[in-house]
Amino acid sequence: MLRSFSLYFALLLIASALAACSPIRVLDTEADAGFQLRNYSTFDFYQVEASGDALEPYGPQLAFLKQEITQQLQQRGLTRTSSNPDLKINLGIVVAEKVQTRETNIQTDPPFYMGQRRYSWRSREVETGRYQQGTLSVHLVDNARNEMVWQGAAAGVVPDDNTAKLQKRISEGVQKLIELIP
Repeated sequence: MLRSFSLYFALLLIASALAACSPIRVLDTEADAGFQLRNYSTFDFYQVEASGDALEPYGPQLAFLKQEITQQLQQRGLTRTSSNPDLKINLGIVVAEKVQTRETNIQTDPPFYMGQRRYSWRSREVETGRYQQGTLSVHLVDNARNEMVWQGAAAGVVPDDNTAKLQKRISEGVQKLIELIP
């Protein structure tokens, strides 16, 4: 009995650690009072209004994102239709370049003293890399009332030039968001 409990506890600990290391994190979700996804049967997407250089590198991924959302909502019992859907989905996508830094520290980065007078050492931020962070916001809008009934946002690092890894992150982020819809 104790052995099976120890094994169960070890597996639970490993699963928790893996979930904590996920590159995707849900930032926020909010639902209207009384909103339940099961009260709706159909959905569709609003038209994307971005174009040109802003959308060009991520255009193919937008289609994949819609496909993933469609798949997740179909698993929850909804059907995609273009004629008067119960829910309309508005997507917001922001990709921003971020700078990764570290702070210099007297214990780990001691100054090199050359015998100069009035030498001072100051802690400062040192750039160690650059990366892109993508944020996806999903708004569910009750089409009949034209009111938002649920919103959620997720963020993660956007892999450079690796379509398979990017699509895996999109799938993971969409799954995490859709699971949180009541």
